[in-house]
Amino acid sequence: MTDLLLAHCDPKAPLLDAASRARVLAALPGWTPDPENKLIGRRFGFANFYQVMAFVNAVADIAHAQDHHPEMLVGYDACTVSYTTHSRGGLTLNDAICAAQVSALPEASGG
Repeated sequence: MTDLLLAHCDPKAPLLDAASRARVLAALPGWTPDPENKLIGRRFGFANFYQVMAFVNAVADIAHAQDHHPEMLVGYDACTVSYTTHSRGGLTLNDAICAAQVSALPEASGG
């Protein structure tokens, strides 16, 4: 399987089939799919809002570098990050690449 931490998003990435989705999710602890398998999400908890915002800014750096942008729900002590590839109507390898890179952020360890 592709090293998700080193990979770069491809704007033409195809939808993942069921077997590929299963492999990707196995490589992404803490990330869960929605019931329709169209997105993956994870909640990250923090000690305070300052840590949340540091995390949000680090996620924004990944989004900019990969040109693949998540949905984020930001609160005082948590941020939920969700990925889907809107142009494909579901999950692609791009979503897994970004999810893996977000999980690897030092800021993702929370407080």
